Amino acid sequence: MADPKGFLKITERELPVHRPVDVRIQDWREVYEDFDRGTVTKQASRCMDCGIPFCHNGCPLGNLIPEWNNLVHTHDWAEAIERLHATNNFPEFTGRLCPAPCESACVLGINQPAVTIKNVEVSIIDRAWEEGWVKPLPPTVRTGKKIAVVGSGPAGLAAAQQLTRAGHDVTVYERADRVGGLLRYGIPEFKMEKRHIDRRVAQMTAEGTEFRTSTDIGVDITVEELRADNDAVVLTGGATAWRDLPVPGRELAGVYQAMEYLPQANRVQFGDYDRAPIHAEGKHVVVIGGGDTGADCVGTAHRQGAAGVTQLEIMPKPPVHRPDAQPWPTMPMLYKVTSAHEEGGKRLYSVNTLEFLGDDDGHVRALKLVEVKRTGKGFEPVEGTEREIPADLVTLAMGFVGPQKEGMIEQLGVDLDGRGNVVRDTDYRTSVDGVYCAGDMGRGQSLIVWAIAEGRSAAAAVDRDLTGRDGELPVAIPPTARPLV
Repeated sequence: MADPKGFLKITERELPVHRPVDVRIQDWREVYEDFDRGTVTKQASRCMDCGIPFCHNGCPLGNLIPEWNNLVHTHDWAEAIERLHATNNFPEFTGRLCPAPCESACVLGINQPAVTIKNVEVSIIDRAWEEGWVKPLPPTVRTGKKIAVVGSGPAGLAAAQQLTRAGHDVTVYERADRVGGLLRYGIPEFKMEKRHIDRRVAQMTAEGTEFRTSTDIGVDITVEELRADNDAVVLTGGATAWRDLPVPGRELAGVYQAMEYLPQANRVQFGDYDRAPIHAEGKHVVVIGGGDTGADCVGTAHRQGAAGVTQLEIMPKPPVHRPDAQPWPTMPMLYKVTSAHEEGGKRLYSVNTLEFLGDDDGHVRALKLVEVKRTGKGFEPVEGTEREIPADLVTLAMGFVGPQKEGMIEQLGVDLDGRGNVVRDTDYRTSVDGVYCAGDMGRGQSLIVWAIAEGRSAAAAVDRDLTGRDGELPVAIPPTARPLV
């Protein structure tokens, strides 16, 4: 544990300050100011001797949170990163992008602000990189087994690193031109700078993992060739089939999916474009969808100089405080003001889009919406609330409905569940022999911590099946992997 009286002496929850809005919207750097390590140490000391650390239950990775909080409190940062890496391959990703269900489950959070678990986590790994403590860990023994990992998002990277360190010959296939999946092209630079991915890829390459980009399995390499060349295949391609909005005017120019819009802004940072082909400068931007992807579109539009940004959400505005129906230690659905929302724009709740309206040139000019109320039958329009709002650029950020079926999935012939996700058993085996599945491709759209946890668990299952050994790869076993049906 940390300081036995830390939570009594330090009752305030301190987090890094955001850079001023008028400064940060002029660049694409991460939004936070540097955070004093002395303050991090004090915040870690608030971790209490709670007997049963419910933060473990809240974290799908099973992170040893009280242990590394105590190590930070006692200034043993080098040992803290060892404990953090014991369960999490990429804490610099989760520390920036995870919504922190661990903090919702923090025992201190019952009657005080929760421990700043996520910030302590990212502070540990950032210092570890600065001090040179993060090094390649190549295997000492080779098994001679070849494994293909298809997809280089967090699930794929975690599975690949675990399997490589176990001594297997691992090749990661990525259909995009760079490694990272949605980490690379879906997450804006201001939320996570891509140098964090690059140095992990360099570490993994030094450990022996091979990366093949611009390679679409089912197109550039047939599934028959892939299976014949490998002892096992791990599918980690994510849930990339986006949810559309089939209303009148959807075909108008200026209406895009979020994943058509966001990657272009990232490519500008990589030097691929001088200016994104889809650009918000001087435009009235409407973002449909109130989640994290929608907030990413909002922040991107601000940085591109939008004339105005409006975000629409069909659900009612969430409460500020934990409702009775979502008691501790569950993760409540609360009203959040992200850094993107701090930067401006409007958010409209309980509204539904009826139609996109176009000009004479076939370009969207406005959006017709209506207020709705939630009933037992879904959402019903409120009479007399129809109105138009200006819209020169619309992004659809309404989530994903499962993996892309065309190509690899269809050719493999793996069983799918009722939601269109790949079915797997508790050892992540699909219905096709030698083919495993981890992350959003099997779980459905979910959190980065679940992706890494499932990647680690699938790696352990593959290793057991190929070598017969057990206990070599410490993992968090997700309890919700669905059995074959």
